[in-house]
Amino acid sequence: MRSRLADARRVVVKIGSSTLVSPEGEVRRAWLGGLAADIAALKARGAEVVAVSSGAIALGRRKLKLPKGTLKLEEAQAAAAVGQIALAQAWTEALGTNGTTAAQILLTLDDTEERRRYLNARATIGALLTLGTVPVINENDTVATAEIRFGDNDRLAARVAAMVGADCLVLLSDIDGLYTDNPVLNESARFLPEIAEVTPEIEAMAGQPGSDMGSGGMITKILAAKIATAAGCHMAIALGQIDNPLVRLAEGGRATWILARSNPAAARKRWILGALKPAGTLTIDAGAETALRSGKSLLPAGVRGVDGAFARGDAVVVRSLGGLEIARGLVAYEADEARRIMGRRSSEIETVLGYAGRAAMIHRDDLVVV
Repeated sequence: MRSRLADARRVVVKIGSSTLVSPEGEVRRAWLGGLAADIAALKARGAEVVAVSSGAIALGRRKLKLPKGTLKLEEAQAAAAVGQIALAQAWTEALGTNGTTAAQILLTLDDTEERRRYLNARATIGALLTLGTVPVINENDTVATAEIRFGDNDRLAARVAAMVGADCLVLLSDIDGLYTDNPVLNESARFLPEIAEVTPEIEAMAGQPGSDMGSGGMITKILAAKIATAAGCHMAIALGQIDNPLVRLAEGGRATWILARSNPAAARKRWILGALKPAGTLTIDAGAETALRSGKSLLPAGVRGVDGAFARGDAVVVRSLGGLEIARGLVAYEADEARRIMGRRSSEIETVLGYAGRAAMIHRDDLVVV
C-alpha cells in the first residue's frame, strides 16, 4: 500500500471537523502542525498537495456561543463566516512554520459541476500549485444551502481530486477505515484493507452518518470514493487523530484503500471523449494540427473556422481543413469570442476582447487527440 501515497504526484487530503477541532471548539494546533510537517515532506520529494479542510462551523459556533446540537441554516452560515477566518489563520500559521504558503479557496459543489466555474477553479488551483503553495479548500458554507445541510466535504474533496487530476485522495477520519459492520456495536466486524470496486454491498456496509462533530459519515466517504476512483484516483480512509497521519500512511499505516481502475489522465480522456456531447466545431490549419499531435495547446492563431453556439467550458470537436476529426476538448471561449480571436496571436486577445483571457483556445490539459 505504501507506494500509492509515497509515489503520488498530486495528493488531496481531506480533514474532518472532528479531527481538526477539539470538543471544546479549539483548533488542535499541535496536531495540525504535525500534518503541516507531513505536507512539507510530501512537497520536498516533489508532490503537489491540496488540503480540503472542514472546521469553520465548529470553530465559529464556539466564538458565537451557539448551542450544541443541530443549527438552523442561517446560524450555521453565520458560524461559518466567523469560523472561516480562524480556520484560515490556523492553516496559514501551521504551513508557514514549515516553510509553505497557504492559499484559501472557498467552493460549493456547483463550482465543481458547472463547466465554466469548473474551469476557472481548476485553472486557479493549478496556478497556485505551480507557484508552490498549498491550496486550502473549504465548502463556501456562507452561501451554500443544500450542501451545508448534507455536510459533505468528503464529496467536495473527491470532486476537487477529480478536478485537479490527483493520483491519491486521503480522507482523514475519526475511524481507521471501512468495516463490514459498525465496529463499535459489533465486535466481530471485519476491517477491509482494500476494496477493488464500490459495489452495493460495500455501500450497505457504510451505514449512516455517525460523528457528533462532523455531519458526514462513512456513507459520504463511500460516495466520495465512487467519484474519485472514476476519475482515476486511489482513495484512502485513514485515522486522522494520530500524530503525523500522512507519514504513517505513506509508510504503510492501517487504512482502507479503495482502488481506481485507471490513472487520472486516462479517466479524463474518457470523460472528454465519451461523456460530453460536443456543442460546436473548431477548424484548424496544418500548423495547429502538427502542434496538437506533438502535445501542445490549441492557440487562436491556428483556428480557421468556428461553428456552433457553444459556451466557455463546453466540449467541441477540432477538425482539419479537410474535415477530419483531430481532437476534442473543452473550449476556453464562447463561440462569438472564439470567432473574434481566431487567426490572432494570443498577445492580441486583450486588444480584441477587452480583457486578458486565456492564451489557448483549448489548453492541452483539456484536449484529447483522437
